[in-house]
Amino acid sequence: MQPLKNPASSIALRVATAMHQMGIDGLPRNYELVYEAYSGSNPDLVRDFIALGKNKTQEALDELGRKYLPHHHEEGLLAQQNGKVRAEMSSFISLLNEEKISLSDYGRLIGNASKVILTDGAIDHAELGQSIQALKVATEKRASENSNVVRTVVGKTAALADMQRQAEDAETAKFVDPLTGLGSRRAFNKALAKVYVNPEMPVLCGLAVGEIDDYARLAEQMGPAVGDRFLKQVAKVVEAVAGTEDLACRFDGGRFGLLFYTSDQDEISRIIELVRSKLRATAVVNSGSGRATGQIGMSFGICLSPQAPNAFDFMSFAEKALATSKAAGGNTVTIYSDGSYVPKDWLIYKKEVRPA
Repeated sequence: MQPLKNPASSIALRVATAMHQMGIDGLPRNYELVYEAYSGSNPDLVRDFIALGKNKTQEALDELGRKYLPHHHEEGLLAQQNGKVRAEMSSFISLLNEEKISLSDYGRLIGNASKVILTDGAIDHAELGQSIQALKVATEKRASENSNVVRTVVGKTAALADMQRQAEDAETAKFVDPLTGLGSRRAFNKALAKVYVNPEMPVLCGLAVGEIDDYARLAEQMGPAVGDRFLKQVAKVVEAVAGTEDLACRFDGGRFGLLFYTSDQDEISRIIELVRSKLRATAVVNSGSGRATGQIGMSFGICLSPQAPNAFDFMSFAEKALATSKAAGGNTVTIYSDGSYVPKDWLIYKKEVRPA
């Protein structure tokens, strides 16, 4: 019996072959970029990747990578942070060395004064007075330097703590969509990978990818400010309807993702319908005419983890189901069916008639 092929290995081979044919260097960041473009899960990335033409330079690939896969191009930020930390620590060490020298000098003065006081025979009052005066001046200087050292140490400790907070904030920001506050595409990919940590027994869950119908046209009509407010409204609806244990993310434009930690198809369908019904009740006004744009439709594609052998296919199947919904005219939900995403009567929700 011929052993089954590992789907992930097959995908990796296809991507590696495509890179070789296009003359793209086998760098990790290039591989992930081609992998994302090859999967078709991000239409904007696919469009921009194709627009690079037949001869794709490393500079052009990196520019695309900075836009869609910024985690491979964060060395600059890390280097900047490392430079600041090194500078602060170097300054701190220099301060401690100066303190060490100063204490040594102060110790010598104390030693000299002790010799004068403890010497056998008559005390030389003139020499004793000089020693006491020198010790007084040194003690006052020592007290002043101690205060300065304390202030400097407190300041440098605060600066280092601030750098640590900035680094932690930057790390957190990688997984948050800056506009809506939902998880980012990166957070979604990370969660999907965890579903298949044990490929023999993946976590039972469901994945839904949704896209606002005619979003590009609506965004143009609404204008940037209204469009951003609208996306925030949609995000609130999605987040409110999703369970506290589920993950809601915004990918880009009008595309959202939901990862449900249940494989109950009826429950997932109920939640998706609730999102769509609440969205239909959301009023959106054309910034130019001041008129309402009418009901807003949203198409979804759903896949259940038992149907997919790996994270790549899990996402890909949901994307295919979404493509079917959009091809059917939009405002539709399609559930991926084993090995085929062509909708059947029971797989696709009845399309609702849009107002004229």
